[in-house]
Amino acid sequence: MSEGTIPAALDEAAERFAAREALVDGEVRLTYAELARRARQAARFFEGHERVAICSPNTWHWVVAGLGALYAGATLIPVNTRFTARETIDVLERAEVSALAITGTFLGTDRLADLGTSLPRTVLRIPVEGTEDPVDGVAEWEVLAGLDSDFVSRVEPGDVSDILFTSGTTGRSKGAMSSHRQVLSVAEAWADCGGLTAEDRYLVINPFFHSFGYKAGIVAAVLRGATMLPQRTFDVRETLRLIESERITVLPGAPTIYQVLLDAPERADHDLSSLRLAVTGAATVPVTLVERMRKELSLDTVLTAYGLTEAVVATMSRPEDDAELVANYCGRATAGFEVKLGEHDEVLLRGPNVMLGYLDDPEATAKAVDADGWLHTGDVGVLNERGYLKIVDRIKDMYVCGGFNVYPAEIEQVLSRLDGVAESAVVGVPDERLGEVGKAFVRTRPGAELSTEDVLAYCKAELANYKIPRFVDFVAELPRNLSGKVLKRVLREENG
Repeated sequence: MSEGTIPAALDEAAERFAAREALVDGEVRLTYAELARRARQAARFFEGHERVAICSPNTWHWVVAGLGALYAGATLIPVNTRFTARETIDVLERAEVSALAITGTFLGTDRLADLGTSLPRTVLRIPVEGTEDPVDGVAEWEVLAGLDSDFVSRVEPGDVSDILFTSGTTGRSKGAMSSHRQVLSVAEAWADCGGLTAEDRYLVINPFFHSFGYKAGIVAAVLRGATMLPQRTFDVRETLRLIESERITVLPGAPTIYQVLLDAPERADHDLSSLRLAVTGAATVPVTLVERMRKELSLDTVLTAYGLTEAVVATMSRPEDDAELVANYCGRATAGFEVKLGEHDEVLLRGPNVMLGYLDDPEATAKAVDADGWLHTGDVGVLNERGYLKIVDRIKDMYVCGGFNVYPAEIEQVLSRLDGVAESAVVGVPDERLGEVGKAFVRTRPGAELSTEDVLAYCKAELANYKIPRFVDFVAELPRNLSGKVLKRVLREENG
C-alpha cells in the first residue's frame, strides 16, 4: 500500500498507538488496533464497490464504516442525516452509489424505510436505536464481525477519497471531490494548529457528514492517535456529562455550541477543567464569547478557522493569537493555501488542497476555479498586514444556521412548487441562538389562500430542518432593481 493515503494512516496509527483508546461511544471502547481490525472487516464487506455512501449520525459505526469504505478503495459519500428522502435519493443517484450504510430509526424517523425501493444494490443497516425487524436484501451490522480482517488496501494518494455534496446558489447540489493526499494534508494542518496529540480526548459534535467532523475530526484524530468520542446530536446536558466523565480536552464546534454551554444552568455542577482547546468558525464570533470561553470554560486555546467544502480548512488562527484577533479574524493561511482578494474583495484561494473539481460538472468547476488555479469562494474579505483574513460579507446569498450553510435558491425552488406561490425570496436574519435563520417573503397568486403554517409544513416535508425558514411574510411585491432582480439586500436591511 502506498503512503499518503487514509488506509496507510490508519495502519500506522494501529501500529504506533495499538493499545490506546481510539473510539469511545457509550459502552463501546475500541483501541487503535481494534479500530483498524474492524475497519478491515468493513472493507471486506465493501470490497468491489467504487462509491459507498453513509447516512448515519455520529456513532462508532460511522467511523468503522467510513474508514472501511476508504480502506476498500471506494470513494466515500457522506450523506447529511437531516436530508429528506428526496434529497438523499438525489445524492445517491447522481453519485451512482452502489453501497449504502444507513441508520434505521433515528430521532423518530426510519431513514432506511423512507427511501423505499430507491436503494443501491448493497445496503448495510447501522443500529442506532436498538434492534429492528429484518428487511429483505438489507445486511445487518452484525455480519461484519464474521468477515475476514486480513485485507490489503491498494489505494493511491491521488485517488478520489470522498465526494462531499454542497449546494450552490443555483440550488443544485454539487459534489466536491478530494484525494487521499489532500484530506491528509488539511487534517494534518488542522492538527498542527491545534497541537493535537495522542493524549487528547476529542468530543466530536460536528457531524461526520461535514468536513469539520470527518476530516478535521476522524482523520485528524487518526493522524495523531487521539481518542474520538462521537456525540449523536448536541445535547448540552450530555455534553457536560461527557466532558466531566471522559475528561474531554478538545471540543470544536459552531459558536452556538459554546454559547449554549456557557449559559447552561447545569454548567456549575460539572468539572470542565480538562478542556484545553476549542476551534470554532462558520459564523460571526463575538469577542466577548472568546473571552468567556477562555475564562469560564477553562480553555487554554480558542481558535477560529475559515474553510469551505471545496477547500476544507484554508485559514486558521494560532494558539498565541489574542482574543480580539481570534474573534475578528479567522486566522492566516494554512495547509499550503495562498489567500488573496479579487474583484469586489472576493476571497480567492489557491494551493494543492483546492478540490479536484465537481463531480460530472466541468462547467461549474471552471466557474469555481479559474485558469490560474484560484478558487473563487463568493465571500468578501479583508486581509490585515499579517495576512490574517476577516470575512465581512457574502457575495452569495448563503447564510449560516447553527453552523450549517443554507442556500436560499434551493428553498425558493421548493417554494415554487407549492400551489398558490407566485414567487418567493429567502434571506438570513439574525438569531441569538443559531446565528442566522431563514425568513421567506412570499407573493401569492391571485385568489390563493396560504397561511404561514401551510408554507412551513410544505418546507418541512421537502427540506432538511436547518433549511426550513423560521419566519414567513406575505407581501404584495418584492423589491427589485431596474433589471428586475430581487433586491435581497433591501430585505436583509429591513430585517437586520
